[in-house]
Amino acid sequence: MVQLKKALHLSQFPKSSKHDAMWLCENEMGPCSIWLTEFLTNDMILKPGMKILDMGCGKAMSSIFLAKEFGVTVFANDLWINATENYKRIKEAGVEHLVFPIQAEAHLLPYANDFFDAIISVDSYHYYGTDEMYLSYFIKFLKRGGQFGFISPGIKKEFNSKVPVNLQLYWENYNFTFHTPEWWKNLFIRSGDVEVEFMDYLPDGFKIWLYWDKTLKSRNLLKRTGDVEMLETDGGEHFDIVRIISRKIN
Repeated sequence: MVQLKKALHLSQFPKSSKHDAMWLCENEMGPCSIWLTEFLTNDMILKPGMKILDMGCGKAMSSIFLAKEFGVTVFANDLWINATENYKRIKEAGVEHLVFPIQAEAHLLPYANDFFDAIISVDSYHYYGTDEMYLSYFIKFLKRGGQFGFISPGIKKEFNSKVPVNLQLYWENYNFTFHTPEWWKNLFIRSGDVEVEFMDYLPDGFKIWLYWDKTLKSRNLLKRTGDVEMLETDGGEHFDIVRIISRKIN
């Protein structure tokens, strides 16, 4: 456990390093959500008392992180993970007064318009947000002037539906939802609902993604198959971690 804690203590993520290493591993569903949440929120304004939607929260680790680090009230929304299961995790973390689990599909969200002060999405938005019309639906739940930030796997250049030969063995159709920051910015601007404040990559994002997966795999903690092999084959040529932070203007 001491060795695992040391392995997952990265200077790039000082807030994340305060959280239990085994907890991070046991609840993983992709690239380390706490690391991604920390980088995403470095350039977002989050204050105690704000109401935050954590969209596609998975096992609520990002929601718990937000509550503990910023004192915000979080609505932890996910489709795949049962709300009761997440509530147990939330209670164990001691933040049940700040984090409220919801199980809802991305197109049937049970919230009032203009309800949230900010919205985040970690390793989730690309699954449903590539639809040209989705942002205009989704952003109505955010107050005018509020920030919406998401971070997810992405790519360094668009494939135009042509999968690189060396990646074809590992490719899944959902990988076509990976895009560049420029692609996302153009999509967001076309909506007319937001202005983009930040569009970039997580520094050393590919290396950090691969390091996380390899660290878990070496300890038999990785629940996903094929990810390490795909990333090693890519070698950082195409894959990266993309961040977009926008602000609602209408």
